[in-house]
Amino acid sequence: MTEIPLFTTVNLLTGFLGSGKTTLLKRLLNDPALADAAVLINEFGETGLDHHLVERIDENMVLLQSGCVCCTVRGELAEAIRDLLSKRDRGIVPPFKRLVIESTGLADPFPVLSTLKADPVLRHHFKAGNVITTVDAVNGARSLDTYLESNRQIAVADRLVITKSDLVDEATMDGLIERITRINPDCVVLDVHDEALSVADLLDSGDFVRGEHVQSATGFYCEDSRDLLDSKGAPHSAEFRSFSITVDRPVDWTAFGIWLTMLINRHGERVLRVKGILDIAGEDRPVAIHGVQHLVHTPVHMQAWTTEERQSRIVFIVDGLDPKLLRRSFEAFALVDRVPVQPATVVAQRENAMTVEH
Repeated sequence: MTEIPLFTTVNLLTGFLGSGKTTLLKRLLNDPALADAAVLINEFGETGLDHHLVERIDENMVLLQSGCVCCTVRGELAEAIRDLLSKRDRGIVPPFKRLVIESTGLADPFPVLSTLKADPVLRHHFKAGNVITTVDAVNGARSLDTYLESNRQIAVADRLVITKSDLVDEATMDGLIERITRINPDCVVLDVHDEALSVADLLDSGDFVRGEHVQSATGFYCEDSRDLLDSKGAPHSAEFRSFSITVDRPVDWTAFGIWLTMLINRHGERVLRVKGILDIAGEDRPVAIHGVQHLVHTPVHMQAWTTEERQSRIVFIVDGLDPKLLRRSFEAFALVDRVPVQPATVVAQRENAMTVEH
């Protein structure tokens, strides 16, 4: 019998209109690795699932040949997930260990992630996993120039799958990948036409090695901050920025938690992504932190430092926030061994540092 995990992992499959989510979902459904998964999609008809069907459980739910449960989302997402959870608890559907949500019709991927946190039932049974975003190699650059939503989908991605790469030349592919890594320097970029592409590549949240594109010594895929540009190389009209904070002094864990909580509470919609490795005062091992807008994952103690230098490094992807003010607020709150000042001065510094203009 499949053992039900304490928290069922939820993976979000997103991407702009026509970017190939349906094609990728079909490939995933053919993989036996998803036999212990449930899938929520908008409409069965959009994905051509007839040849996958085994049994109809009710009007919204079918059992696929692979053993995977597949459901439609006709109304509120939270209600659909709660219904699926209830059927699992009552033994009506197989005991799935993972939920994949294909977000056709959702321009901004964050409402799906926020649903898991906001619903009092779901947050005690589910946890957010990788966000998988598809990008059309033919029309991707045009979408990035035109639609803010396309940029946001890339910004929150953990795995980014390029589709229709067989229809463009190498220069077009290289240009698209360069733009993608400007928006999200830490995402893993994959090609849907790569025969070696596996479900594990997309769903696993652990460290991922990409051949010649292995992670750097610090554990991040991109070392430099980059400005967002359009397809002509001019500054993009969107105010997305990718930047990092690197410090050599230990971080006060409690103070850092307060700082991050205040930042997310006030500017969560504009902090699209934050990911970092911290040198915590009193800890021998580094601590990894990861958040997407208002959703912050549980911190993870890593096995060991990958370099002799114990540096804290945090990478941000923000929309319209000033990196200088974020750095100032971080240094005012989170670093230990600060120069002693009067308590009243500290309070004033912190309040000023957290004020980021809209």
